[in-house]
Amino acid sequence: MSSGIIKCKITVIKRTIDQDLIDKYLDDQYRDHMKPCETFQDNQEFILEGDTAFSQPPTDFCAWAWADIRKDIMTVALGCEMPGMKHRGTVIAGCTDWFRPVIFKIERL
Repeated sequence: MSSGIIKCKITVIKRTIDQDLIDKYLDDQYRDHMKPCETFQDNQEFILEGDTAFSQPPTDFCAWAWADIRKDIMTVALGCEMPGMKHRGTVIAGCTDWFRPVIFKIERL
């Protein structure tokens, strides 16, 4: 019996860096070495399929980012719609590393 969870795709839309926050809040020893997240690459894709695919991050997926966006993944995977989105079955989410956040598109396939 199916649980109603369907196939989803996570796409890395962009990796950013908030230099103004870095300059204002980080110690010099960290500030000089900050660059966009090295775990992901822009346009990188991850496919989630099957009931167990949603319980843990895909291989090579940052565990912290997974924790941040998992609720959005489940919302889309379970068939819910996010208000205001131009494309049904899609949501934009991000990790909470606010010095160098990664923005993801999550879409139901």
